Amino acid sequence: MDSKTQITIRTKKIGVLIRDARLAARRSIPECAQAIGVKAGVLRAYEDGRKSPSLPELEALVFFLDLPIHHFWGKEIRSEVAAPHEKIDLSKLLAVRQRKIGALLRQERNNTSISIRNLAQETGISSARIKAYELGERPIPLPELEVLLQALHGRVESFFDRSGPIGQWMMNEEAIQNFLELPDELRQFVSMPVNRPYIELAMKLSNMSRDKLRSVAEDILDITL
Repeated sequence: MDSKTQITIRTKKIGVLIRDARLAARRSIPECAQAIGVKAGVLRAYEDGRKSPSLPELEALVFFLDLPIHHFWGKEIRSEVAAPHEKIDLSKLLAVRQRKIGALLRQERNNTSISIRNLAQETGISSARIKAYELGERPIPLPELEVLLQALHGRVESFFDRSGPIGQWMMNEEAIQNFLELPDELRQFVSMPVNRPYIELAMKLSNMSRDKLRSVAEDILDITL
């Protein structure tokens, strides 16, 4: 394949991927054009494969659309993949979560051996209301849940969803945030695939007991002396 043909095909492919990424992000052509500093007609030409963006423009676009730049070297079509939120029946999920929160509240109360009546007296929330909360018959307003847990010496964070789809999303967001808060040099180290064995080793070491770690450290010291 000659260079001219290669450039033409690549320009068309990039255009398809730009349009795909924009649709997946539910952004308009004017929004994306403004974000990377070009006219809407130019971005339309990019999508049609009549022109191609520069690398800095592409970098600005992936930043605006919040996707990895490797998307433009891959084969995945993002706009045809239903967004994970669209597959979730939120009303059903909420009902399940409300019942689970009630069960967790009841478990927390039983663990502290406090009766509903005593908890009601301490918090000012009626016994009937607390009972309805524990049975999952009505949702617990967050301020009331915090007051109840304060009386039970519990933490609202322990009630966060950790297993459902929303919980998994929250944990992923938390992991990303924690990663972004690392020092620059540490982020770069973690991001390099060649350093993965060191990270896996650190994970194994973190699961060892203190005595086992001391033994490993002594073995290393003996080797290096």
